[in-house]
Formats: sequence, structure tokens, C-alpha cells
Amino acid sequence: MDNILQQQDLKFDAKPKKFVVWLFVVSSTIMFGGFTSYYIVFAASKGKGHGLVLPDAFMYSTAILLGSSIFLFLATKALRRGNRKSQQLFLWVTLALAVVFGYLQLQAWSSLFQSGATLINNNAAISVIYVVSGMHLLHIIGGLFFIMSSLLGSYKGISEEKAIYRQEITSIFWHFIDILWIYLYVFLLLNS
Repeated sequence: MDNILQQQDLKFDAKPKKFVVWLFVVSSTIMFGGFTSYYIVFAASKGKGHGLVLPDAFMYSTAILLGSSIFLFLATKALRRGNRKSQQLFLWVTLALAVVFGYLQLQAWSSLFQSGATLINNNAAISVIYVVSGMHLLHIIGGLFFIMSSLLGSYKGISEEKAIYRQEITSIFWHFIDILWIYLYVFLLLNS
């Protein structure tokens, strides 16, 4: 059985799989660039932005997301040092912070809705806030699967090569999500 696992590890090539993750990152960047371009065109034609004070939950969720990236970075460092217990701990913290981020996004939507800013309204710029934060939340859910994959792999005792691969694609995707949210949040703040 061990011989079969070693042969499978020899056949393991992470490059094509990493390329797919990078392709997704690039395509997501283009998609969110399109959303923000639409917002700019709409705001220029109507002479107004979304006109809202963004909920504090967006600011808190940004801090939470930054914290999650720090813990994911620490998990990667722990794995490279061969310390799977620390990696697991840091991945659990990353996972918990990601869930808190999602909760805060839902709180922000609730706050927006209670202030009268609904998804369907006469100001498309307000709708864009829901769309970009909602699409970002979907990316967070996808990132949760990557984090759980790394976490499960750390408990299963997969080979170091595969563990590093899982951790690397998790890091690529998660740090992209982090940078993307900071861009979106600053964009929405500057264009209110």
C-alpha cells in the first residue's frame, strides 16, 4: 500500500493545478474590474455615486479578513518548518475568521437594507454594492473549501509535497480574496 502511495506522489504535478487557480484569479479580477467600471460609468452619467455611508460592518470585516490572511501566512510557515500541529491551529483560526467575515457581510447587508438601500432601486450604484460584496462572499465560500482541504490534509497525514501544494493554492486564493476586498472596500469608500 505504501508503495502505491509513493508511486502516486511521484506522478503528482502541481503546476497545471496551480495554473487553474491563477486562471481563476485573473478571470475574477477581470469580472470585478467590470463591476467597478460599470459603477464608474453609471456614476459619471448620473452625476452621483451610491450616496450612502457604508456600514461599519464592512470596516470590521476588512480587519477580520486581514487577520485571517496573517494566520494563513503563519500556517504556511508552520508547514514549511514541518510543524503540522501549528499549521492546524493557524488554519482553524483562519477558518473561524473567514466565517466571522461572512457573518459581518450579512450584517452589513442588513444594515444597508434597514437604511432603505435595497438591491433593486433607482440607483444602480447601490445595487453594485450588493453585487460586488455578494460575489466576494461567494469567493470567500470557495476559499473556505480550500482552507478545509488544507486542514483535512494536515490531519490525514498526506505527503509533504501534497500538503505544501494544498497550502500554496489556499494561500494564492485566500490572499487574492483579501486584496480584492480591500480594493473593493476602498473603491466604495472613495466613490460614495
